[in-house]
Amino acid sequence: GTDRPSRYSTELRDFKNQVLGMLEAAEKEREALRAEAEGAAVRVDRLEREVDYLETQNPAPPCVEVDETLMDKQVATAKQRKNEKYTKLTDCSDTIASVRAMKILKRFGSASGLWTKDAAGSSEKIYVFDGTANDTVYVFPRMREFTLFSATRKAARIKLPYPWVGTGHLVYDGHLYYIRQQGLSFQVIKFNLANKTVVDSSVFPAEEQIPVFGLSPSTYIEVSADEEGLWAIYATKEDEKNMCLAKLGSASLDIEQMWDTPCPRENAEGAFVVCGALHVVYNTRLPSRARVQCVFDVSGTLAPEDASLVYFPKRYGSHRMEMKKKLEV
Repeated sequence: GTDRPSRYSTELRDFKNQVLGMLEAAEKEREALRAEAEGAAVRVDRLEREVDYLETQNPAPPCVEVDETLMDKQVATAKQRKNEKYTKLTDCSDTIASVRAMKILKRFGSASGLWTKDAAGSSEKIYVFDGTANDTVYVFPRMREFTLFSATRKAARIKLPYPWVGTGHLVYDGHLYYIRQQGLSFQVIKFNLANKTVVDSSVFPAEEQIPVFGLSPSTYIEVSADEEGLWAIYATKEDEKNMCLAKLGSASLDIEQMWDTPCPRENAEGAFVVCGALHVVYNTRLPSRARVQCVFDVSGTLAPEDASLVYFPKRYGSHRMEMKKKLEV
């Protein structure tokens, strides 16, 4: 009949409208998917930038696997120069004449530990190492907060990647130098205090190490600094009666020179270096007045007989490693 084309036309129009509706819906879905994809791309791009930033702020820690050949070569080079006279980098000639006064500023945490400032800078920050085996450093903004508050709530905390051993740490020029024990060997770790990363590490190339101070049995290596740079004070079974001294490189932790010193380990409780001269602090098993009783000048400028015997002015109830910090400041 005559209404058949009209019906076809109506069905075609309805089909066309249905297809258009489906196309519009598909277009909307495509737009939504495109928007989601763009959003995901933006998020991925941001994550990549964050990862790049984190990698620059936290570089991969240096490999601590020991290259035996390299280590043997380093030891051999250092031993070739063992006990040679040291040529000073500076014209420093200061010596310690006396210790005027000492006072207890605070009792804090464990019986053993260390508090110190940055030995090379003008920062007022106080760094506290509680105990002889730990991985968290307390940082007080200045001496006032350290002495006034009994709790550690005023202190920031820095968690180290590896625990320390002993009390022979050093804060120097924005870096923390501390000792990590790995089995029978010891590692010097250089840690950047600003970005909280390990920037260098080195296995200390001394065999069969023993505690360097007779009265501080937990400390195997004491890191010290003076006008000449960095030093390491240690002891080995090879000469178990006396201490050894090593000069560390300024740009790396490599040992440049080594010395056998005449300073006994027995009754030693601490040591420090001033103008290239090792000063060792002695006491008795029952703590009395500590005294600097052995001085060893690596350049040979200061004769042992010319070094004055320096007494600390007070008796204390325990042996205190942080004496070296008070003298260096």
